[in-house]
Amino acid sequence: MEKENSDCLSNDTKLLHEPYPAKDAYNSLNMPIYHAVAYDFETAAQMELAFTGKSPEHVYSRISNPAVQYFEKRVKTVTNAAEVMSFNSGMAAIANTLMTVAYSGSNIVTSPHLFGNTYSFFASTLKDFGVETRFCDLTKPDDVKSNIDKNTCALFLEIITNPQMEVADLCLLSNICKECGIPLIADTTIIPFTAFHAADFGVNIEVVSSTKYISGGATSLGGLVIDYDSFDWQHSKKLNYLTNQSKLSAFSAKMRMEIYRNFGACMTPQVAYMQTLGLETLSVRYERAVKTCKNLVEKISKLSNISSVNYPSLPNHPYYDVSRRQFGEYAGAMFTFDLASREAAFRFIDNLKLIRRATNLFDNKTLAIHPASTIFGTFTEETRKSMDISQNTIRISAGLESMDDLYNDMVQAMAK
Repeated sequence: MEKENSDCLSNDTKLLHEPYPAKDAYNSLNMPIYHAVAYDFETAAQMELAFTGKSPEHVYSRISNPAVQYFEKRVKTVTNAAEVMSFNSGMAAIANTLMTVAYSGSNIVTSPHLFGNTYSFFASTLKDFGVETRFCDLTKPDDVKSNIDKNTCALFLEIITNPQMEVADLCLLSNICKECGIPLIADTTIIPFTAFHAADFGVNIEVVSSTKYISGGATSLGGLVIDYDSFDWQHSKKLNYLTNQSKLSAFSAKMRMEIYRNFGACMTPQVAYMQTLGLETLSVRYERAVKTCKNLVEKISKLSNISSVNYPSLPNHPYYDVSRRQFGEYAGAMFTFDLASREAAFRFIDNLKLIRRATNLFDNKTLAIHPASTIFGTFTEETRKSMDISQNTIRISAGLESMDDLYNDMVQAMAK
């Protein structure tokens, strides 16, 4: 695809026609899976250049692989990012990102409204490495500012919290981060980058569980770190020495050349192939899922035995205005609702006939789960309360089925 022709194309079209880094021997329309661990060289001098990062050749698939590189290249095209790095899970993407910016004696400011393992990573794992996590209300600017000091290395958040459905003002948080000289890192999994451009709202580093929307129906585990090279890393006590030493940003240079290699959480070529295919239908599947989700929410909100429905695209939602400003008409394909009790929630889930009882988000199939007893089941009741995890809450991830079929299944489950 010629450069002058590609500039006028939409992101969806460019994503589908992204050229290979090297011509395929058989002119395959799909990037081949390179089932390779090591790569041959003509000379010792070529090996030296490749191993020291002075040439782009692949040396070992824990460090880079052609199929993985092409997947990253496609994501880079649609996001206009400076650098994209892929991992073997969303949690690996989060962990590698924070291990890149954090150091012993530093602190991270975030919300207690986090996904279960993300919360555990901050509260327990990083703590053992001498990194403090400061949980605060990210919807209150004064609370955020009061928790930032000279040792704060990042502000981290989920753009819509799971399952609380809280939406913080990204532009406001970005301005605070700029004033304080810290990067804004956001988990944007709940809205794919084909529908929401995080950089437009001041996000410096984006982390994504590609297991979700991107994989194309829960085909594979994966994670992405997207660096927009929009933060001045001279403000970072850990990374300032790397500024202007590489074509990459200091963050990407540290991650790509050290953290990524040393932690070994690389994406496999098989997963890269499946998720590259998933990218091709991402926009179409997302459009179907979010319309189904919103229509389903509007219908079930009228049922008398539901205490409350939680979806930011509802006009009466407390975060409706900021959600609409940031995400448009649809706030993703996940919602929650409350029944009268934990027992009622369990009975509802047990009575479902079509909707699957399973974890994960944004499968092609619609999924239901009781977060308090599963994702947050090993947490103490005190911790769950501090995270606003209710025993009455059910989480629904809307899939690609008929909305009427899903609604009828929910109605019959409640009737019983």
